[in-house]
Amino acid sequence: MYDTGKIIPGLLVFVGLVTFPIWYGFVSADGHLPNPEKPTKAKQCVESTEFMRTSHMVLLNDWRDNIVREGGSRHGKTADGTEFVRSLHKGCMDCHTSKRKFCDECHTYAAVKPYCWDCHIQPKEAN
Repeated sequence: MYDTGKIIPGLLVFVGLVTFPIWYGFVSADGHLPNPEKPTKAKQCVESTEFMRTSHMVLLNDWRDNIVREGGSRHGKTADGTEFVRSLHKGCMDCHTSKRKFCDECHTYAAVKPYCWDCHIQPKEAN
C-alpha cells in the first residue's frame, strides 16, 4: 500500500465528519430538561405520567379518530374509574392551563411542531 499516508488520514476525517452530530451534541448540551407546568385541577391524568410523556399524541389521535371519524363518545374513564372529557380544550387544557408553559416547553425541547393548532383554536395566554 503506497497511499497509506493518504488513506488513514482520509478515514479519520470521514469518521470525524460522520460522527460529528453525535459528539457535538454531547459537547454543546446545556443540560436543560423541560419542566412543564403541573396540572391545576386534577390530581391524576387520564394515563400515567410516563405514558403521557412518550405517547400523548397516540392517545390524542385515537380520541380524534374515535370521536370525529367513528362517532364515539366524548366521555371516557381512567383505569381507576374517574370520568373525564376526551377533548383537547375541555379535557387537557382544562387542567394544564398554559399552552406556553405546558405544551411549548416540551415541544420546543424536542424540536417538534405538533399539528394540534391547525384545527383547534390556540388558548389565550394570561399575561
